Amino acid sequence: MLKILMTWLVAVALFIGTAAPAVAYPLSLSPSDVLIAQTMAKKSLFSFSGTRPATLGVKDGKLAACPGSPNCVCSQSLEADAEHYVAPLTFTDSAPEAIARLKSVITNLPRTEVIQQTENYLYAEFTTPLMGFVDDVEFFADAETGTLHVRSASRLGQSDLGLNRKRIEEIRAAYNA
Repeated sequence: MLKILMTWLVAVALFIGTAAPAVAYPLSLSPSDVLIAQTMAKKSLFSFSGTRPATLGVKDGKLAACPGSPNCVCSQSLEADAEHYVAPLTFTDSAPEAIARLKSVITNLPRTEVIQQTENYLYAEFTTPLMGFVDDVEFFADAETGTLHVRSASRLGQSDLGLNRKRIEEIRAAYNA
């Protein structure tokens, strides 16, 4: 029983990013127990994934418009729509190279899965740590303008407390680093 409790303690500590695992290791957790705890820490505690939208993808050079709810940002929204507009990323190399660089940034983020990639499009799902909400994030590389358009939207709920905007800004910072 103590071993199970310690495995959960390690998982929770890894999940929230504290140093508690170092304290728990001397309490006779085997390497396999630690591996189990690390795997548990990478997943959400709950799963409210919702259904993948049918409107994903690029149609006539555009990503889907944001709905009226505040849990979506898109670089192709009107700049006057401060709630939904986010600046696009830019690139000077080719569209396939920009998408490949973007993929390397995204795959280093936690609880992220790249679902689709073409030479000018990337679609990934991001899962929130606690409740398991899934956000759909799309990028479209417009080779003519050197613009990486982006759309990030929550599948469920109304407010995302600014998470989609924050995520795009974190991706932008890593992409431009």
